[in-house]
Amino acid sequence: MQVQLFGTKGCSDTRKALRFFKERRIKTHFVDLRQRAASKGELRRFVQKFGSDALVDQNSKRFRALGLHTAYYGDDRWLEILEEEPLILRTPLVRYENRLTVGHEEAVWREWVER
Repeated sequence: MQVQLFGTKGCSDTRKALRFFKERRIKTHFVDLRQRAASKGELRRFVQKFGSDALVDQNSKRFRALGLHTAYYGDDRWLEILEEEPLILRTPLVRYENRLTVGHEEAVWREWVER
């Protein structure tokens, strides 16, 4: 089993997710969004499943700094913005095979591990 995890090392939920998988000796491919943004294809998977509203962290400092709190965009435009500005993503984004989660979803991760 190997999971792909997108987040930042400064995010407490991302650190919890990394610790969760490490404690269970599950390989993780961690992508630090401060170093490298997620690809448009990866982001599209998450947007298709959850919608752009679930992926955008409207409480983030970067979101407010960009003036996006007054914006009303469709999923396609949000996808472009998220690709350019990965620090407004709600993290962690976790992918295991075709299964996806946004945020700290330990109950879902436990189901993945038990299978």
